[in-house]
Amino acid sequence: MQINIPTERITRIGKPIVNRIQNVNRTPNWVWYTLGVVALLIIAVVVYVKWPRPGVPVYPTVSAEPVVVEDVEIYVEYAGKIKARQHVEIRARVEGYLETMPFEEGGYVNKNALLFAIDHKSYEARVEKAKAQLKKNEALKLKAERDLNRIRPLYEQNAASQLDLDNAIAAFEAAQAEAVMSEADLTQAEIALSYTTVRSPISGFISESSADIGTLVGPGGKSLLATVVNSDTVEVNFSMTALDYLRSKERNVNLGRTIESRDWNPYVTITLADNTEYPFRGLVDFADPQVDPNTGTFSVRAQMPNPDHILLPGQLTKVRLLMDVHEDAIVVPNKALVIEKGGAYIFVVRPDSIVEKRFIELGPEVLNKVVVERGLGKNESIIVEGFHKLSHGMRVDIVNQSEEEKNEE
Repeated sequence: MQINIPTERITRIGKPIVNRIQNVNRTPNWVWYTLGVVALLIIAVVVYVKWPRPGVPVYPTVSAEPVVVEDVEIYVEYAGKIKARQHVEIRARVEGYLETMPFEEGGYVNKNALLFAIDHKSYEARVEKAKAQLKKNEALKLKAERDLNRIRPLYEQNAASQLDLDNAIAAFEAAQAEAVMSEADLTQAEIALSYTTVRSPISGFISESSADIGTLVGPGGKSLLATVVNSDTVEVNFSMTALDYLRSKERNVNLGRTIESRDWNPYVTITLADNTEYPFRGLVDFADPQVDPNTGTFSVRAQMPNPDHILLPGQLTKVRLLMDVHEDAIVVPNKALVIEKGGAYIFVVRPDSIVEKRFIELGPEVLNKVVVERGLGKNESIIVEGFHKLSHGMRVDIVNQSEEEKNEE
């Protein structure tokens, strides 16, 4: 089938196309070269971005610390009680009515200070009576001695009988004994008189008086008058178990004794009522040599200075006893440990950033740290954070703690 298209229509349609082709043919060649180069660059960039490349290795990020070497003090805690080193009860030793009480209750009294005065009139009378009796007996003794000295020469001259001599000797010895008894009675009366003035045997703080002025006191009735306490130095008493005693022996600790050849000795520290540590230390000076069969413990005592009288007698406290010192011990934080059935291990990082899973033998734990007895060297570094995603032989990216904190800021 043949289609006839008019010539005029072909001319009208084709003429613009021919003009455009002619315009393209008139475009300079350098423009085409430039467009080609740009196109190639675009294609190269797209290929570079989209083309698959080998991945850059990414290592686990961990925090590492060098091993700490220090002296570790091992303490054992007990419940203790404070006791004054000197605690004296002031008691009346003779009977009588209280006349004076020249002290301030709760105040400080010096040694030999007058505390109480008991009515002394009857005791002074007894002293005077004893003196008179002694004087009388001394006179009788002197007379009996003169009689004996007179009879003895007469007896030697046969002017007196044996009976006369024996009677003179007996009379002298009896008078001598009476004089001695009178002297003892006088001494006893003077002692009783001295007891009417009650003085403090020590320096310290005196308690509230247990008797008022005018009260009848004495050994047969109300004898306790007050208490004087010297707490410049206090005793800290606590009890240890037999097991703790055996452990102390294993550590070569002799409670109650000091070893001069050692740099440390067993001392105690105590906790105050506000849970702060008392600034002074006490030294153990006594350990009971036998165990109480009822409790299975034995008593231990330490002397502790109390210059400011912060510690009060009767106060309960927590006692920490130094039992051992691990010198130059390797210490790691608890957070670096992994404990499982097979034992405890940590991750040690080598200089080439390769980690090793290292099983270790643990020693005593102190606060948030633990002593490593075996398995770790003094110049090694350990992983303290990020070790849960590690395995033996892995390479890690180490970030120090200071860098981590800096990044967080």
